[in-house]
Amino acid sequence: MSRRVLIIGRSPGVILDAAEILRGRGFHADATNQFDEVMTQYDTASLDIVVFGGMVPPGTKQYLREEITKDNERVTFVQGFGGIAGLIAAQVQAAVSGSADDGAVAYDAARRSVRLTLPEPARVVVEAWWGTSFAPPEPTSTSLRVLDARFEAGDHVVPLPDAVPAVASFVTVSAGATVRAFTVGAMPEAVTRLVPTGDPAQPPALPAVRAVATHSFG
Repeated sequence: MSRRVLIIGRSPGVILDAAEILRGRGFHADATNQFDEVMTQYDTASLDIVVFGGMVPPGTKQYLREEITKDNERVTFVQGFGGIAGLIAAQVQAAVSGSADDGAVAYDAARRSVRLTLPEPARVVVEAWWGTSFAPPEPTSTSLRVLDARFEAGDHVVPLPDAVPAVASFVTVSAGATVRAFTVGAMPEAVTRLVPTGDPAQPPALPAVRAVATHSFG
């Protein structure tokens, strides 16, 4: 059964691209930047995952969490790390791939390395993502595939290359059926100060996006 995902964010390009990636991976994914329409335009009782973008005001997130949970206590909320479509998609996959604290995949911040403990051989893919511009409404980013290889069972360490910056950067790891996402470098303080405090009843002053997936792929 296809998991149902709703991505709520401010940047039309980012959230639409993230939804498209997820549809290609078998999810039923919708996206919107019309915060005031979430409860009327979407069947929140059927959602499995709700993703909040970093530019959604805190009051709006709290309001929507409370309202959606009234209809659906099993929904999982995911806070997007950054305005990067591929990263958001990986976070959704991480949310459905099992326990995040099982210790099998971890990020060692002191050594800037991914650490894995594999119970059996598996294909491992490590990707780094980072922001290149934070100008609203459409941030830009880039990515680097650090590793794509088959590892034998046991312990492994994958260092991140120096090309991955120390700010606004992230790493995703796919090890067999397990997917994890980690922050490498936090978003700049100047960006976090841009988060509006808006009224949850008011939509953002951006081109309206209300993408509804009529079917899933895969």
